[in-house]
Amino acid sequence: MPNIKLSSDQLGLISIFQNMSGATVRDCIVDDKGGRLIFIISKGQMGLAIGKKGATIENIERVVKKPVEVVEWSDDPAEMISNALDPRFVSEVRITDRLDGTKGASVVVDPRKKGAILGRGGRNAEKARLIAKKYFDIGNLQIITSQ
Repeated sequence: MPNIKLSSDQLGLISIFQNMSGATVRDCIVDDKGGRLIFIISKGQMGLAIGKKGATIENIERVVKKPVEVVEWSDDPAEMISNALDPRFVSEVRITDRLDGTKGASVVVDPRKKGAILGRGGRNAEKARLIAKKYFDIGNLQIITSQ
C-alpha cells in the first residue's frame, strides 16, 4: 500500500465523515475535476457509511456542500476496482503486467449494464481509474463487455 499523505483539508473532511457516520475512513480523495469527494472506508462498513436509505451520505453532502461517494477498501486490486465501480455488475477484473513494466486492468461487465458501470460522462470509470492508479499503480483501466 502506498504512503498516503493527507492535507489538513482532507483530514478535516475525514473527521466530519467519521463523526457523522461512525465508519472508519482510510482515505479521502478530492476529485476537483469531477466536483466530488471520494471516501475510502474500511471493509465491511458500507452500511454504516451510507446510513438508512442513504440518510448519512445526504447529511454529509449537506455539510461539505459537495457530492460524496464511498468505496469499500480491499487489499486485492481486482476487488478494489470492482468495489469502485459496482460489484453487482462486474463479471471479472483481470490485472496484467505490461511489457513496458506498467500494470493494466480489464474490467469485464454485462453489456446491458455498461452504461451504469461507466456512469454519466464516465464518472464511475474515472473514479475506478483514480483509485487503481493511487493504490496499485495501475495506469490503464479498460472496461469491456462480455459477449
